[in-house]
Amino acid sequence: MGESVSKVQQMKTQETSAALSSSLNTTSLIELIDAYAKHLTLVAGRSAATVKGYRSDLLDFAAGAPELQDFHLVNIRAWLGQTLEDGKTRATLARRTAAIRGFSQWLVAQDLVSKDEAATLVSPKKGRHLPKVLNEKQADKLMRASQAVHEEEYIRDSALLELLYATGIRVAEVCGMDIADIDFARSTIKVTGKGNKQRIVPFGENAASILRQWLDTARPVLAARGANKEEKACFLGSRGGRIDPRQVRRIVEKAGDELGVEQLSPHSLRHTAATHLLDGGADLRIVQELLGHSSLQTTQIYTHVSSQRLKEAFKKAHPRA
Repeated sequence: MGESVSKVQQMKTQETSAALSSSLNTTSLIELIDAYAKHLTLVAGRSAATVKGYRSDLLDFAAGAPELQDFHLVNIRAWLGQTLEDGKTRATLARRTAAIRGFSQWLVAQDLVSKDEAATLVSPKKGRHLPKVLNEKQADKLMRASQAVHEEEYIRDSALLELLYATGIRVAEVCGMDIADIDFARSTIKVTGKGNKQRIVPFGENAASILRQWLDTARPVLAARGANKEEKACFLGSRGGRIDPRQVRRIVEKAGDELGVEQLSPHSLRHTAATHLLDGGADLRIVQELLGHSSLQTTQIYTHVSSQRLKEAFKKAHPRA
């Protein structure tokens, strides 16, 4: 049974690749970038955010080098150099380098060029900054800090804030949640993360209580506002459709403003959840699994956060600090 499913998936991948290849009879870099973006989505299974970022970067390159013959190392290095001159961050430079390298490898694989022009590029290391985290008292107050005027939106906001902090899931993951993904009997949520990878994340009693209140009493009110009734999505926007990341960021930022914490984001709550787990004695690999990190190295930044908090507590409390 497993082998037959694998063969079907392989055939679908081959069919998709063949369909993409048939549209590559062009020297326009913009058209090739669009084909590459489809490849990233349909074949490589990259997240929508990654595809959007890579496509935007590559189109920026193509603005100054519109034809395939313009895709060579001199132009690539000039473009990356301009990125630095424009004052872009190291993270942006690293993403642009990754985008251009991936595109170059794909062009070779499609026999559109004979040489991997970006093969010698080295991705710069991103600067690592200790992320902003809330202390436990701030996190507790945040759960009741929604600035919504209407009761149904206040309940939704409170459920969102509780779930983001309780689970540490990403903003895109909470927006993509369906009602069917919630298992109240086991107190778990099925989360679809980067690369369409799924994982099971537990949640506590507080999250369960506010989630039930949202689904039973407040969600139907917002759902009734939509022109097309949204049946699947867990969280809804003010117009009754599936909520989007921009709305969630605005909800979190306004709640942070109420606490006096500037520029609080859903990612800050993810950092906070991870740090509090480690402060409470959770194993690093457990935190890695909960957050959906493919590499333990990514999770290890939170150990630095915990160490920093420990140092700050030491300086405040110890007489000889």
